Amino acid sequence: MKNALISHPEKVLFPEDGITKAELAEYYASVAEAMLPHLRRRPVTMERYPSGIGSGGFLQKDVSKGFPDWLERVEAPKRGGVVHYPLVNDARSLEWIANQNCVTPHVWTSRSPKLYQPDVCVFDLDPSAEDEPEALLAATLEVRDVLTELDLPCWVKTSGSKGFHIVVPLDADLGFDEVAAFAAAVGKVLAQRDPDRLTQEFSKVDRGGRIYVDTGRNGYSATFAAAYAVRAKPGAPVSAPCTWEEIEGGKVGPRTFGLRTMAKRLAEVGDLWKDLPRRGRSLRRAISRLEEPRG
Repeated sequence: MKNALISHPEKVLFPEDGITKAELAEYYASVAEAMLPHLRRRPVTMERYPSGIGSGGFLQKDVSKGFPDWLERVEAPKRGGVVHYPLVNDARSLEWIANQNCVTPHVWTSRSPKLYQPDVCVFDLDPSAEDEPEALLAATLEVRDVLTELDLPCWVKTSGSKGFHIVVPLDADLGFDEVAAFAAAVGKVLAQRDPDRLTQEFSKVDRGGRIYVDTGRNGYSATFAAAYAVRAKPGAPVSAPCTWEEIEGGKVGPRTFGLRTMAKRLAEVGDLWKDLPRRGRSLRRAISRLEEPRG
């Protein structure tokens, strides 16, 4: 069905797959019910590809000009000024960003109006090589196990790129600095326990083929791909929630789910992150445990 609100619906955004702008917009409309609870009130950075993913894209944070009056925004300070971020709080807003050729909406770890207090803590596993799935799955379980030791429930999703995202829901009682420091401390524990497989080295040259435990998603204005976001890769993979049982059984990889398969996936399992926003807890006890001397 042709959507009159989508301009140039025939534009091909994924040339290897023939996926058009109309199909991208239809995808986001189809997953809106599951996706919007994870987007609402979070500042969004749009990863846009006006000429398709084969021609390069750009990131857009500010929507000071050229946006509809009804689109909700939030102001966030930056050095020397302010950024007017779009908020994707409803299906119409999700459709609007799709019409901007936004393939991937990236979101903050906090929500308006509590912009300085994250309600999730994110661990992003970034493998140096994509041909070692067993090492990646083992590393993902290691993150879960350390968080479990700290009595922190966590959820997992495919990144749609090279790794997995492990997310801890928070009660938003701490600021970015505290949450970022906690995540970095957990990353340090992981790298110390498994130095042959895991690293905190930011530079790819220094990783030595190890999996990078990226905790940098937890700082002010840092972002991660939203749940159910399409990634700008061949095949239009989706950053999709999955279960720990699927991880343990090696049943899913970082790009297992895609734009053309998510409808079937959602029909079968629903939103696996449905309860996540209501399960937030404080990091204070976990921080205290990390600070305890270890024998």
